[in-house]
Amino acid sequence: MTKLTELYACVYAKEFPAQALLRLRPELRNQPCVVMEGEPPLQSVCSLNAKARVSGAAHGMTRVEVETLPAMTMLSRSGKEESAAKAALLDTCGTFSPRIEDHSSETAFVCVVDIVGTQKLFGTSDQLGRELFKRIRAGGITSSIAVSENVHAAMCLARGMSLRSPVMVIPSGEQGPALAALSLTVLDLPEDQSETFTSWGIHTLGTLAALPEKELIARMGQHGKRLRQLASGTLPHLFQPVEPSFTLEEKMELDSPVEILDSLLFVAGVMLEQLILRATSRVLALASVTIALSLEGNTAHVRTVRPALPTNDRQLWIKLIHLDLETHPPLAAILSLSLRAEPGSTSKVQLGLFSPQLPEPSHLDVTLARIAKIVGEENVGRAVLLDTHNEQESFRMERFTVPTSERTSSARVQGCSAMRELHPAESVRVMAVGGRFDAILFRQKRYTVERAYGPWRVSGEWWNSNLWGCEQWDIVARTEDSPLLCCCLVRDLMRNQWQVVGLYD
Repeated sequence: MTKLTELYACVYAKEFPAQALLRLRPELRNQPCVVMEGEPPLQSVCSLNAKARVSGAAHGMTRVEVETLPAMTMLSRSGKEESAAKAALLDTCGTFSPRIEDHSSETAFVCVVDIVGTQKLFGTSDQLGRELFKRIRAGGITSSIAVSENVHAAMCLARGMSLRSPVMVIPSGEQGPALAALSLTVLDLPEDQSETFTSWGIHTLGTLAALPEKELIARMGQHGKRLRQLASGTLPHLFQPVEPSFTLEEKMELDSPVEILDSLLFVAGVMLEQLILRATSRVLALASVTIALSLEGNTAHVRTVRPALPTNDRQLWIKLIHLDLETHPPLAAILSLSLRAEPGSTSKVQLGLFSPQLPEPSHLDVTLARIAKIVGEENVGRAVLLDTHNEQESFRMERFTVPTSERTSSARVQGCSAMRELHPAESVRVMAVGGRFDAILFRQKRYTVERAYGPWRVSGEWWNSNLWGCEQWDIVARTEDSPLLCCCLVRDLMRNQWQVVGLYD
């Protein structure tokens, strides 16, 4: 058995403008739909689905003619959605082989995949073709797949296949018989050449391949020889692979302006499903999602949602986007939207045997988003100490992060400070006799000072207008009916104010 040196799978998706729009509109897939292009009122049909063809629609129909057909949905052609759908299909084909070649046209998606040497990964050619068809179908695109040793034979067979048998494999050396029954329309001939072959009585590839080569060249030149090789499946091809960039992005132009958030989330849910599907095929998860909204008045609204851990939970993403848009709503009606995701690792958090139990990251993200909606994003997180002696600005807020297994296992328990800081600091009145503390009035009680330690003077930021300086005292005081009070007093040297910034346990 000879080892194959060339083997190609061709993916062909016809009526691509219509399929690119319907992949993000599942509610319209079972309805007759046509895609219109051109400037009003000179719009015409450039693509349609099978339901519309059965209902009487055809390419080139005007809007007035389409409106006479019953229950026909008209959509405007979207170059952005076609580009996003094409990138998604190329990415899907790239998961089966790094060598892919794009032959797409304005109305059809055509991609050739070099599958030599992939048998150990995906099985036989038929198994690979069915798995490829399954993944493309999961993305909302209907296609036909043909496998052959010759690139052009695979492309011709994929164009001429019916949807009843979406995957076909041409056995080695049988390209001619496999293509013989196909119509000449799979060659995309110019109108003059098509009329010439019709006048000769040539309607199939088999009859074209049976023509004498010399006589055909004498009448049509070298192009006739090329057509005869195409019909017989023997035309050589120099494979030129492309390297599409891996970007998780979906775009959609809305049929009418949307002001209700729930309607927008329904569309965003379908787009998220496509992003998750592509990320899962590469064993990745979504680390962040940026939603960009184009609004009326030529304005934009951009928000980025980033959970604690990368996840492919669609409901979690919808909830986080919902809460974020409720906190930061758009200021006008929405005309179009795009979702762009950054991939991340799908690794899980592993806790140590004696580590404290952490909440589920998904529950933590939703809880934090709900709290941020009430108190503001700048007030949610964890306190991080700053490298300064300024007691008034000694920390900043930082978003919560879920520790990894390495950080959890190597973390050491550290003793907490004995002083509990007060935020905000509380005012206090200080009475002194002979330069020494005598009593303080704190929380409507008078305390007699027994011992005082200090002062410790600190200052900083002398180089700008935020110059500050203070002195700190540790005070031990008591009353007759209250327990011992140990506190930290700070005097603002700039304003000559006393405050209690912390209490010692």
